Amino acid sequence: MASAILTFRVSPCFGINPKLKPRFRAERLVSGDDNLSVYSVNGGAGSVMEEKEKKGSFLNGGNGRLKPRIEQKMVKKRVCEELEVLWDDGYGTKTVKDYLIAAEEMIKPDGGPPRWFCPVECGQPINDSPLLLFLPGLDGVGMGLILHHKALGKVFKVQCLHIPVQDRTPFEELVKLVEEAIRLEHAYRPNTPIYLVGDSFGGCLALAVAARNPTIDLVLILANPATSFGRSQLQPLFPILEAFPDGLHVTIPYLLSLVMGEPVKMATVGIEGRLSPLQKIEQLSGNLTALLPLLSGMANIIPKETLVWKLKLLKTASAYTNSRLHAIKAEVLVLASDKDNMLPSRDEAQRLMNSLSNCKVRRFKDNGHTLLLEDSLNLLTIIKGTCKYRHSKKHDFIADFVPPSMSEFKYAFDEVAGYIRFASGSAMFSTMEDGKIVQGLAGVPNEGPVLLVGYHMLMGLELSCLIEAFLREKKIMVRGIAHPELFWGKLQSSSNEFAFSDWVKVMGALPVTANYLFKALSTKSHVLLYPGGAREALHYKGEEYKLFWPEQPEFVRMAARFGATIVPFGTVGEDDIAELVLDYNDWMKIPVINERIKESIRDGIRIRDETDGEVGNQQLFIPGMLPKIPGRFYYLFGKPIKLKGREDLTKNRQDANDLYLQVKSEVEQCIDYLLKKREEDPYRSIIDRTIYGALYSSVDQVPAFKP
Repeated sequence: MASAILTFRVSPCFGINPKLKPRFRAERLVSGDDNLSVYSVNGGAGSVMEEKEKKGSFLNGGNGRLKPRIEQKMVKKRVCEELEVLWDDGYGTKTVKDYLIAAEEMIKPDGGPPRWFCPVECGQPINDSPLLLFLPGLDGVGMGLILHHKALGKVFKVQCLHIPVQDRTPFEELVKLVEEAIRLEHAYRPNTPIYLVGDSFGGCLALAVAARNPTIDLVLILANPATSFGRSQLQPLFPILEAFPDGLHVTIPYLLSLVMGEPVKMATVGIEGRLSPLQKIEQLSGNLTALLPLLSGMANIIPKETLVWKLKLLKTASAYTNSRLHAIKAEVLVLASDKDNMLPSRDEAQRLMNSLSNCKVRRFKDNGHTLLLEDSLNLLTIIKGTCKYRHSKKHDFIADFVPPSMSEFKYAFDEVAGYIRFASGSAMFSTMEDGKIVQGLAGVPNEGPVLLVGYHMLMGLELSCLIEAFLREKKIMVRGIAHPELFWGKLQSSSNEFAFSDWVKVMGALPVTANYLFKALSTKSHVLLYPGGAREALHYKGEEYKLFWPEQPEFVRMAARFGATIVPFGTVGEDDIAELVLDYNDWMKIPVINERIKESIRDGIRIRDETDGEVGNQQLFIPGMLPKIPGRFYYLFGKPIKLKGREDLTKNRQDANDLYLQVKSEVEQCIDYLLKKREEDPYRSIIDRTIYGALYSSVDQVPAFKP
């Protein structure tokens, strides 16, 4: 079957019986000479830029004031130059059913040893893609990433390890096999990271390899690693398997499926989030009905003798790896399922985070042991959201940025920000060059660099709708300048779940540094800037729609340096969504709570110094709000201000300050216009919008006032 046909690339260090005919279609990799066929884990050749990024200075005075001197550097070639926005990552087109079908084809005995192969679905990656080696779990098939092949294959050179069913290679030999592969790649591209994705048993294998190679730049992605095998709740059952009658071995797969994975999560893969509840139930029922008969094939994938051997191998692997955790220097990301019925993965993730020097954890509360085969998130999305994707020694938010795919767009704005989008019913307006205001974003230039400068509503409520509108209407990725607390502070690690702070990075947010604003404009991006920063987003009672901008016009000078177009904009609607009942002053009057706020402020990351006034000294806190029956968000993008040919602004501070005040004034005019015109909107109430959407169109197409 087509889903089981694989491109088979074998490292020269792993021999194969020459008398045997492989069951896979072999693909020849040509390097230099057309007569030279290379079968290697290294993949194609590619150049690596060795330029090291200098850490940029934090911006001062809101998000708009820069340090006075910025060193100009060459910007690396970006991933987004080769990958368009809203690209097709294929997530949801493959399911666990495809895995079982492919596995049935691959387990046919061929007498070969463990080997590497590249699935056809991975396709051809973009230039300079790092190598990703997948190390399978107990099944050993190597198809455990089948849900993620197409997405990962765009930005990685993917190679999967296949361990035949009848193979009895000891654990240390498997370690040496993987070790030789990474050493070959490291010798070929010493400045490029190598990724090891380890599933369960493969997690032990990845950690063992990392412990033996501390000087190689490795990034480990571990899905429910089996390092906790000694504490498995199934330990008492393992001796019983050895005495299990051969005639009943066909029941083992069904038992394993209940223990290892969540069948409902497996069957949920590919079901659209926008479907009605009834349609979702119908699809889920059909998927479960189709899946259950295929589970009998697990008896062939993991027969009794193989299962007994694999469990002994797992015991050895866990002990070997745990004794060497202290030697691991690699970057590690542990993905842990809260409903893992085979291993205590949640507790083990915390233990590994405490034991390893450079380890992050992301928890998935509704998933079982077979996390990579269940409905959760695309693995590439997780890698991007945790800033693990890079081409060199350090992650670069510009050069290493992978644009959001269509599946990420749907999930982010249907599931993550679905409520705020539905409740706010955002209405977008923009101003054409002749001054005419039109509904939609036609007045915002399509070609960058563009600097969108505006007002930050309470808690940044306007952000998700703004980003979504640009992606949906113009297919433009707006790079927002965000507080560093979202990247390096406690906020991004407080729950260890893949949450808002991770999605901010998936959707292109940049840390507040002069370096990254410089890079974003130099690469002709659309950049979102709030000079008022946290002071506006965390304003006090009675301060809604009031601008708190610093006095320094540095963002104007930066925009002029690149001939950017500044688009001032205003947003209103926070008072239609919620009422601010507790601001910073109110919280500080409450015992115990005020001490916690002070502690979080002391431990937080500051981006400004003491000379920046109230804007620079805004304390971070979560305001107390009471929701209202939702009204509507309104956005007005003002007339574009072109700075091409205005390089004089970089030196003439007075002219730059005059333009700065002009931009601020136009933002205030946009806000005043929207506050007045929203009174004329017949669909300002969510009730009216819902009725209109049900009768005529989707929520995104509900009209507003006439500009």
